[in-house]
Amino acid sequence: MLANELSAQARVIVATSTKMMTPEWCPALIDPSLGEVQKALSGSPVVCVGSIQEETGKMTQSSLAFPELLSLADYVLVEADGAKMLPLKAHAEYEPVIPECASSVVCVAGVDGVGLPVSEICHRPDRYAELAGISVESQVTPEAVAAVLNAESLHDILLINKVEDPAQWQLAERIALRCKTPVVAGSLKNGEFRCLR
Repeated sequence: MLANELSAQARVIVATSTKMMTPEWCPALIDPSLGEVQKALSGSPVVCVGSIQEETGKMTQSSLAFPELLSLADYVLVEADGAKMLPLKAHAEYEPVIPECASSVVCVAGVDGVGLPVSEICHRPDRYAELAGISVESQVTPEAVAAVLNAESLHDILLINKVEDPAQWQLAERIALRCKTPVVAGSLKNGEFRCLR
């Protein structure tokens, strides 16, 4: 979604520093040269660049360095972490894998994790519970989400995703109220967002 928005006025490369599903909505260049990336960007405002992990079929980091990619595009968006398809996560000490040249870090958290047990809805539930100051059997609250995000302090902007009804907007506002960074909330699926903080 961000890549599509930016591509209306700029050239965008999507990449990963870990692993991600290969996007179907833009050209995917597997182990390309810089020249091949440049040529692809002349025909499409957004391209995805990486290698393929044979065991999983997922896209992994390209052999091209991020500064090299940045020399070809206005924006390079890097997926630097995953959460095993869960809406909430606590990070290990080696995560996220943020490129040194990154100018901004956006954390995505799913509001659909609020109200459900930490053990069921969080990647690394023991660590999440520890940072939130609750047990793994406890239900995640907006306050717990903010506590974990503030404790980790790994991002510049928070995107609260899957906010699609009035009750979810109230939950998102409660999270935003306690966060230390700017907060945007909305729905990637519906393409609707607004700044909360």
